[in-house]
Amino acid sequence: VVSVAAHPSGVIAASAALDSFVRVFDVDTNATIATLESPPSEVWQMQFDPKGTKLAVAGGGSASIKLWDTATWRLVATLSIPRPEGSKPSDKSGSKKFVLSVAWSPDGRRLACGSMDGTILVFDVARAKFLHHLEGHYMPVRSLVFSPEHDSRKLYSASDDGHVHIHDVEGKAIIGAMSGHTGWVLSVDVSPDGEAIATGSSDKTVRLWDFKMRAAIQVMSNHTDQVWAVAFRPGGRGDRLASVSDDKSISLYHCS
Repeated sequence: VVSVAAHPSGVIAASAALDSFVRVFDVDTNATIATLESPPSEVWQMQFDPKGTKLAVAGGGSASIKLWDTATWRLVATLSIPRPEGSKPSDKSGSKKFVLSVAWSPDGRRLACGSMDGTILVFDVARAKFLHHLEGHYMPVRSLVFSPEHDSRKLYSASDDGHVHIHDVEGKAIIGAMSGHTGWVLSVDVSPDGEAIATGSSDKTVRLWDFKMRAAIQVMSNHTDQVWAVAFRPGGRGDRLASVSDDKSISLYHCS
């Protein structure tokens, strides 16, 4: 299992593995509700939209993102990843668009996808149309998260290049950057009030950043292996944070 996504209701969740299947299950009973097949590639990332009506599934090197209706569990749209300019259908360069991360905007109108080549692709969900790239990273983009603010313009990206970028999604511009990790930045999350940012890295640390200062205000070094995921408690003020590491532990933090 390489990815787990929780429905906004908290009643159901979905898990994805490298066998090209997504399992949707009841959180309380663990009963399987649906099994979604996503060939021809393994599933690396997925996320429910803010209203819980759709599930976006990114199939690694399949060059597409599939959208599933959560009422019927039927495939309702496929977002095709454009090939690099000047490439031919026979070229294998399209494999560089291997998708590693996905994020929905708070209004559900945009879907952002981070790729292996360091670019971020932005889609108009209603029209199932690719809009534009966001550039700036030069290594894989492992994690994406939109700001909880209602304008849905601000997107945070974490990359193997060791940097976190803040993007204006509509303006296609980098409006901020944070550096300090000595390894890959594997995960990024924003507190519900938008004031704090958390990152996890292959350097085994979790860092807490102040948005206005663009600087790390706290470094947690309790893990003994790389930190694959960080997440703030939903609905709070950023006072609770969890991290997951390859050291087989989950850490919980009180963020003052």
